[in-house]
Amino acid sequence: MAQAAFQHHFVEQGDITLHCVSAGQGPLVLLAHGFPGLWYSWRHQLPALAEAGYRAVALDMRGYGDSSRPLDSDAYRFDHLAADLFAVQACFGQDSAVLVGHDFGANLAWHMGLHHPQRISAIAALASPRGMPLAGGGDVRPSELFAGVAAQHFFHMHYFQQPGVAEADLAGCEESFLRRLFWALGAEGDLLDWTRYPSGGTTYMDVLAEPPRALPWDWMSEADFATYLSAYLSQPGAAVFAGGLNSYRAMDANWGRFRERLFEPLPCPALFIAGESDPVIKLCPDDVFERQRELVPDLRGDIRIPSAGHFVQQEQPQATNAALLTFLRSL
Repeated sequence: MAQAAFQHHFVEQGDITLHCVSAGQGPLVLLAHGFPGLWYSWRHQLPALAEAGYRAVALDMRGYGDSSRPLDSDAYRFDHLAADLFAVQACFGQDSAVLVGHDFGANLAWHMGLHHPQRISAIAALASPRGMPLAGGGDVRPSELFAGVAAQHFFHMHYFQQPGVAEADLAGCEESFLRRLFWALGAEGDLLDWTRYPSGGTTYMDVLAEPPRALPWDWMSEADFATYLSAYLSQPGAAVFAGGLNSYRAMDANWGRFRERLFEPLPCPALFIAGESDPVIKLCPDDVFERQRELVPDLRGDIRIPSAGHFVQQEQPQATNAALLTFLRSL
């Protein structure tokens, strides 16, 4: 299915406008990206899901692409993001959907499956497992964990906490930052090289190495990257990376608001997928995946895909699509 077959929609939710892209007809499958991401992060999944008989809808999450980009981190709490998903469901006339989330979208998927099982019938989480402390899934406030890591070496989750700092550091460096970050998070990159750098006086640009190879890469063409860059730069100044930076800053608020239910069993079926070389997986404590099995009684797969890093659905789309479709057919 060519991109020309994708349909673009704009959904109003309060004072937020949400841009999303759909393909196919059938049961609703919502696709929620993380950082750095866009609806375009699901370009390989939309046609596969449509051809399998589903109505696939990929969002530009609030803060990204052609959706509204509020600058206040409070606007990125889970309750606001849940309202966004409900508005999209209503747009397509569906009371229930399967939610597939990557990175911050995976964190949202775990939340939605726990708190809104009447609206989210099943979830598939990519890259961020349930119960990961650094993702807000533990019994310690996330910013305290970030500060503990930053006491040893540079840590981006701590660096991003102070509003305005990263925005100023990245101004004028957007193209280089995105290119370096995509490479560092991929299977061939080395995001965790930051352990060689102290926190004091270090910016994210200091620790992200220039990719050893120019575009195109196996999983990203020059046109793909240009799509990302133009979408991020379509709104200026602090709004460029508003979605990603403020999602990090909202983690304490989400943790405080919902921590009493953090360790309740998930009531819906779930799937977890990650690339074997994902640096996020390397940041997980050894017991996270054992805990995930306990917290997700109906976990229908815990899949590691070879030759993939953080962007598993883009780096290895065929394997990711096969796992997603097997899961969807099991429901």
